[in-house]
Amino acid sequence: MSRLKEAYTNEIVDAMIKKFGYKNIMEVPKLEKVIVNMGVGEAKDNSKVLESAVRDMEIITGQKAVLTRAKKSVANFKIREGMAIGCKTTLRGEKMYEFVDRLINLSLPRVRDFRGVNPNAFDGRGNYALGIKEQLIFPEIEYDKVDKVRGMDVIFVTTAKTDEEARELLRLFNMPFSK
Repeated sequence: MSRLKEAYTNEIVDAMIKKFGYKNIMEVPKLEKVIVNMGVGEAKDNSKVLESAVRDMEIITGQKAVLTRAKKSVANFKIREGMAIGCKTTLRGEKMYEFVDRLINLSLPRVRDFRGVNPNAFDGRGNYALGIKEQLIFPEIEYDKVDKVRGMDVIFVTTAKTDEEARELLRLFNMPFSK
């Protein structure tokens, strides 16, 4: 069991009950899943670019990535319906906690001029979105094997009803929110 999951089961649950006064332990919000998404716009011209993006994502998450396809044709972007334009991975359970632990404790501190993540990027229903500008912050990625710097989106889906509960949950996971 990962260190973060153990911490969730004990200290985080107790702190959340104390702060929000839940009557039942099942009311305490928890991390449901983490979705890592990488949009690769250049994939329309060169399929090799998409393959390297998928490889990077699989190295970072430790799980097979799924190709995302265009839902509709857009003439201005030269995209046809069904073209592969990105990749995503949905992490749950043990792999999710391991990824979140690595993201918060290893990767985010490696960001240049890092002052914390945006504390207002919640969607109103207790989910948090985080944009990462380059995949090089992850220690698994070898700098020499990177063909192009790509960004990605990391979405934390929680069972929290409000943004305040979700913010507190992520704060207890040591998410470095900016002041």
